Amino acid sequence: MIYSILLAAAAASVPATPAWNPIVGIIISISSLVIVLLSTRIEKPLVGPKFPILPISIPTFVAAMAFGHIIGVGIVLGLTYIGRL
Repeated sequence: MIYSILLAAAAASVPATPAWNPIVGIIISISSLVIVLLSTRIEKPLVGPKFPILPISIPTFVAAMAFGHIIGVGIVLGLTYIGRL
């Protein structure tokens, strides 16, 4: 059984997050692109099946995109926290 006091405390402790808009998408896209471009500098970017367009492998591309999304979400939440977004 969930008590209403606990529910009210949980609702008050959740920070406000921005709704998706094109600015959020642009920030996450740019951060993902930057991380993919930086992933060509890692020690072994060509281990596994090769990506046909970029000079990196498919696993490196997927990992770089995932890390880029994590960085992008951090940027969006940070900008929201300081009131810039």
